[in-house]
Amino acid sequence: MSTAEASDSAWKAANSSTFINVVMPNLRNLMPRTLDGQITMEKTPSYFVTPEAPRRIYNMSKDTKLIVVVRNPVTRAISDYTQTLSKTPSLPTFQALAFKNTSVGTIDTTWSAIRIGIYAKHLENWLQYFPLSKFLFVSGERLVSDPAGEMGRVQDFLGLKRVITDKHFYFNKTKGFPCLKKPEGRGKPRCLGKSKGRPHPEIDKTLLLRLQEFYRPYNMKFYQMTGHNFGWD
Repeated sequence: MSTAEASDSAWKAANSSTFINVVMPNLRNLMPRTLDGQITMEKTPSYFVTPEAPRRIYNMSKDTKLIVVVRNPVTRAISDYTQTLSKTPSLPTFQALAFKNTSVGTIDTTWSAIRIGIYAKHLENWLQYFPLSKFLFVSGERLVSDPAGEMGRVQDFLGLKRVITDKHFYFNKTKGFPCLKKPEGRGKPRCLGKSKGRPHPEIDKTLLLRLQEFYRPYNMKFYQMTGHNFGWD
């Protein structure tokens, strides 16, 4: 592991640990007050892959509804790498980090970009505390190709009226993502920031196939656990 990678991993681990152990116990007090009929939402990407998170969230509120956005783990790993590379140009190649030995295709599961995509293992931890009915799994791919459809599922899951529809989105060809239209006269549409939509580095097709093979059994198990085939294989 390079100095840059070690520093980045240590920063993520320290900040995740601080949030889980210091902030989360007081999270309810940090949230805005809500009236009857209102819903408070909070988003932290590291929750799903942090071992301590399910127990702490369960202790805070057993009635919490959980929305998890997932995408093809191979694409997710490359995207993760691309974002880190933009901040740390000296980072080793994707191949060097993802594989212990490229000649035999041994995957390095200690690298967080790879480990995060083993969704079935993370879900097993959460299901010790929350029933499957408390989860909604949103497809990252469909969130791009059919944002209104996926947002419709989110609204249904939360018991909300379907207010967000097709008319609220348009596709930004430059970014490759949909943008959210604001009400007329309320300014420009809301698009994803500069950190999204970066071009991914070229990865050898043989290595991509090896990654797909590695994730396939975990994906199949995840499909079975969630009752939803995300079509990654």
